[in-house]
Amino acid sequence: MIPMPFFSLIDAILQLYTLIVFVMVIMSWLIGFNVINRHNQIVDMIWRTLIALTEPALRPIRRMMPSLGGIDISPLVLLLGVFFLREMNMWLAARYGIS
Repeated sequence: MIPMPFFSLIDAILQLYTLIVFVMVIMSWLIGFNVINRHNQIVDMIWRTLIALTEPALRPIRRMMPSLGGIDISPLVLLLGVFFLREMNMWLAARYGIS
């Protein structure tokens, strides 16, 4: 029997990763439209951290997807995958976690 806090921890991690992907997407738009400048040391540190956290998951998605010009929808595909994992986690919690 898997304890219920395990499922809550997995859900919290997936929620945090969703937030990280959203922040990375918004920050990429802000950098692309020159609203924020990557030459700022704090901005560059945050950007490199976000890239380090999201790129390992986005790279395989980008390799499999066809080129859509200048549009990158790999974060959308990643978010759909994370939402699917959250739903599966809730289903498993309901099926196995609750006595």
